[in-house]
Amino acid sequence: MAKKVVFIISQNNFRDEELQKPRELLLDREFDVSIAAPQKELAKGRLGAEIEPDLTWEEVSVDDFDAIVFVGGPGMKENLENVRLIELAGEFAKAGKIVSAICVAPSILANAGLLMGKKVTAFSTEEENIINKGSEYTGMPVEVSGNIITAKDPEAAIDFGEKIAWQLGE
Repeated sequence: MAKKVVFIISQNNFRDEELQKPRELLLDREFDVSIAAPQKELAKGRLGAEIEPDLTWEEVSVDDFDAIVFVGGPGMKENLENVRLIELAGEFAKAGKIVSAICVAPSILANAGLLMGKKVTAFSTEEENIINKGSEYTGMPVEVSGNIITAKDPEAAIDFGEKIAWQLGE
């Protein structure tokens, strides 16, 4: 049975490559991939990508997926303290599932208290928040610490997808 992964994006201004590259890689390896946004209406990336979400953030259930991927971008920057996203990150971590985030989105994991004592990377704007939440910020392209995977920016998107696939046993 295919492993199931849900990508969490903002309704507008998500980073196109941070969704598309890991998603394509996982689809090529026959993972079951879903996309969740605040609403089930056309979501638009910063660079023009358009995608119809499968679910809303409220409809995502930890029982339905093996991994969660928080996608960055200017739109996600506005949601780093979103209660539902922090709740989802915590639920997936508590269930021992893969919790991953790229660009600004690792701050969601930091705000959920999931990164204490872990080596973490993220877009440089998030370094202070991550350090203040008890993590070691490395600035590397990708970091894996237990079931937590973080990535720095769009250039790391393919390696990020590879690490997610690897952690899921592919």
